[in-house]
This record gives sequence, C-alpha cells and structure tokens, in this order.
Amino acid sequence: MTREKISVALVDDDPAVRQRFKASIEKHPDLFWLGEAGCVRSGKALALSSSPRVLLVDLGLPDGSGMEIIKEVNQKQPTTEIMVVSMFGDEGHVVQAIEAGASGYILKDTDDLSLAEHIIQLCDGGSPMSPMIARHLLKRMQATEAYSKKNLGNNLDDSSEAASLTRREMQLLKLLARGYTYREVAEDLNVSSHTVNSHIKNLYRKLSVKTKNEAVFAATRQGLLDMRALD
Repeated sequence: MTREKISVALVDDDPAVRQRFKASIEKHPDLFWLGEAGCVRSGKALALSSSPRVLLVDLGLPDGSGMEIIKEVNQKQPTTEIMVVSMFGDEGHVVQAIEAGASGYILKDTDDLSLAEHIIQLCDGGSPMSPMIARHLLKRMQATEAYSKKNLGNNLDDSSEAASLTRREMQLLKLLARGYTYREVAEDLNVSSHTVNSHIKNLYRKLSVKTKNEAVFAATRQGLLDMRALD
C-alpha cells in the first residue's frame, strides 16, 4: 500500500539552507514540500495556515527564537510534528526545544538522505536526533537519574522486572544509544530496514516505550544498558 506523502515546511533565515532542504525534500518520493519562511512571524503564519505534517524549525531567527514557533504550534496544532534543524548543538538548546514541544533535533550539516529518513522516522513515532545531540540528552537523563537515586532512593516498583531482550535486540539498542539512524543500524547489522523495524517494534513493546530515547532511558534504568561502556 502506498503511503500518503508527508508534507514538510521549513522556517530558516538562510536562503541557501532553505534551497538545499527544499531540493532534498522535493526529490524524495515520500515527501512533499509545502513551503518556507524566514522569521518567527512568517513561520507561525505558515505553520498555522498550511498545517504541515512536519515542521522543521531553526532556532536563531532574525526577529526572535524558533522556540516561540515550537511552543505556539505545539499548543495550537498538535498534529504537526516539529523537528529542530540548527547549528546549536549544546545541551541547553536541546533540552529547551524538547520541553517546548519538539520531537526531533538534528544539526544543519545532516546529509540529504539522512534528512529525509529523519522526517519519515518522526512521522512513524520516532524521535530522530543527530548523534551528538542524542549524547547530550542521554547524559542529561543519566545525571537526572543519578540525582534521583541519591536523594530519593531507588523507588522503582518492586513488582517490575527488567525486560528480557534478545541478543539482536540488545545489539540494536546499543547502536541506537550511540545515535545511529535506522538506516545505519540496518547497514551495521547487515539486515534489511524491514527487519530493523520489526526488532524496534518488539524492543519498544518489551520496554513499554514509544521512542528511541525512551527506550535507551528505560534500558539504562533497568540495568540492561551501561552508557559508560559505549564511550
């Protein structure tokens, strides 16, 4: 069955970036270019009037911050998936964007093929992130978990048990924790994308999560994954 094309809009003040992203999206058979804007005001108007399935937002805009767009669109139009595309890769910007309502965060130097894959993953329930971004977020979650255990004690439900993962699911989990995309996972494990998707569905079901980052966090809390061993 042919999937409906994913409509994509972009807010970025750099004409060269807008042109590159537009060309990349227009040549992908599963994506549809809906429009572009170069500032906060026109970005909000574009998103709220055209209702894109995916909105790509830069953070540094001439009349304000892309965070304003993320917050307003997330509140008024929750069906739109929002992904940050930015030169800012520090922990502060990442956490703020996610708290504002972004479901993905990638850097502007992402290649065209990965960009399209990230957009599709976003619509399939994933939370695509550039590897460096994923590391920032995971370290933040680790610090939060360590603080919680130190100050509140380990109050996990005694009746809960660690998920039983297969060897292949553990391999996949470790690659996801390193920031690999689904395509890169398939290449590394020498399997098809269909097989990777099947493993991911099983992994998410066993860990009772819906996104890659939730899976890594849950596995870390259950003692299935040691982030220090991935360095």
